[in-house]
Amino acid sequence: MASKHKLSSRGWLALFALSVVLLGAGLGLFNFLTDPFGVFGDRVLGWWSYNETNNPRTAKFSYLEQHHGAYDSYIIGCSSTSSFPKEQLDEYFDASFYNLIMYGADMQDVEQYARYLIDHYTVKNLVLNVYEGYAQSYGFQNDSLTDAMPWQADGSSPIPFYARYLFANPRYGWEKLKKLGTDSMIQDVHDVFDVESGAYDKSRRDVEHIGSLDSYLAAYPEFLNYPRFDSRLTQMDQCLESVAAIRDLCREAGVNFLVVTPPLYYDYLAQLPRQEVERFYTSLAEITPFWDFSSSSVSRDPRYFYDTTHFRNCVGKMALARVFGDESVYVPADFGVYVTADNVAEHMAGYWDVPDPDAAEYSTQVPILMYHDLEGDSLPAAQMEEQIAALAQAGYTSVTLADLRAYVEQGAELPEKPIVITFDDGYLSNMTYGLPILEKYGMNATIFVIGCSVGKDTYKDTGVAMRPHFSLEQAREMMDTGLITIGSHGYDFHEVEGRDPDPIRQGILRREDETEEAYAAFLREDCRRQNELLRPILGGDVDILAYPYGAHETLSEILLQEAGIYATVTISPGINTIVKGIPQSLLCMNRFNIDESMTGEGLLALLENSPP
Repeated sequence: MASKHKLSSRGWLALFALSVVLLGAGLGLFNFLTDPFGVFGDRVLGWWSYNETNNPRTAKFSYLEQHHGAYDSYIIGCSSTSSFPKEQLDEYFDASFYNLIMYGADMQDVEQYARYLIDHYTVKNLVLNVYEGYAQSYGFQNDSLTDAMPWQADGSSPIPFYARYLFANPRYGWEKLKKLGTDSMIQDVHDVFDVESGAYDKSRRDVEHIGSLDSYLAAYPEFLNYPRFDSRLTQMDQCLESVAAIRDLCREAGVNFLVVTPPLYYDYLAQLPRQEVERFYTSLAEITPFWDFSSSSVSRDPRYFYDTTHFRNCVGKMALARVFGDESVYVPADFGVYVTADNVAEHMAGYWDVPDPDAAEYSTQVPILMYHDLEGDSLPAAQMEEQIAALAQAGYTSVTLADLRAYVEQGAELPEKPIVITFDDGYLSNMTYGLPILEKYGMNATIFVIGCSVGKDTYKDTGVAMRPHFSLEQAREMMDTGLITIGSHGYDFHEVEGRDPDPIRQGILRREDETEEAYAAFLREDCRRQNELLRPILGGDVDILAYPYGAHETLSEILLQEAGIYATVTISPGINTIVKGIPQSLLCMNRFNIDESMTGEGLLALLENSPP
């Protein structure tokens, strides 16, 4: 006899349907709560940099729906758009910009976004970044999740749009949860955006050391074997029609409209069909005047590029300085042309004829010397005088780190044979012996002081005797001569084995058991204390630093940049290559440690035989 509780086929079907509904509801709820593409407003996790990395089109739209009141202007375009810094845009336009960069180069998406912005938000200025790459594709969507436009902008139906993300593979949400647990303060591949500006987070890339061209090519060999690509501009007409449509939108709404074309690496330009490129720029000039930065001496030096297609933020700063005539910023003479329908033919006639630049015109070689105490067991003052006399006789001229900064940021010239002289720690002997030697030979120097040792002759906390260090008043006296600059050697992270409790911090490095958050708090507090100490004699915060023992890491460089440090030096030997327009060439600079074995003649030989 059959069981009374046996389900009928209809019952099993109903149970199956209910299970599917519950599973679907669970999947939808999971994707809604984790929201890895930011389409639902990410109300729970609020990790916008992650969402924007997955799909900047959808995530940035949702972010702006919540925060558009903080912005009144936008720069829009493909990934190179990110390199026009918000800080300069805000300053020059007297506005508050958001960077609407999107992956790829699709002018259809740009037009749709521009239309939505103007129709729904307050828009005072719209900057369009456009180049030949936009003419290679149009209306292209490789992936329905990662490349999709928000339905509000492209006019599609909201139901299939949201359903697509509600019932997407849960691996996207699961990956977000996993990454959330291991997220670092340092930019990583899963969160490449700076949320408030909308631009790429370049903090990691903007502290990497930039030196000689040879060393850069060794680090980035892709510039030596540039990738090949399909260079046909098959979608040119559609692209240009969208540019014209955006122009018209701005005119009708009274929005200030500016078009720029980004710097392109010359190996990219070399693959483009010349006739099509010339037609592209000629047609663009007929639609609207624009500033063209695509081909110049900058295009010939890979150090101005993060990779084969993206130029550095410092290059974007130079471009904006050219547009707004800011002569306080270094800009190469041939960088940037205002193109109109009247001069486009002349412009294109010389477009391809950019010679290889002479590196000596925009870069220089600078050695930095490192001294310490000038009495006791260290290098005797008489030996230092022999070395300084040899330098003067050989035609070297001492310069400060501020001079190097002016060279990089403003294009100020340096003497033919510049050299930087530095002292570490802040010993009293720097004043009693070093300063008279500098005065005698007309040299200047920078002294990097340990804050907690200023004016002391006993070691902090322990009372152990140490070589005396000059006081703040004595530092002021030296600065008044015009020959001494004071920098930081840290307030209290120069720990010494046997004098500080274990575990010893290796200079500025993070301890093994220290979280990033705790390390950041330590370093910021150390900078605060050093600034508080030195501000009375500097008139502002300290802005140069020597790493104790030369030890440093990416996070330390990022945090120091945030603290206003523009130049850092290590103890690695070598000549420094300083490049105009690239402030990073002032980071992690090499120094020659000068000890008692170095004669004046030996020092000259060392400098002359050391490669850059």
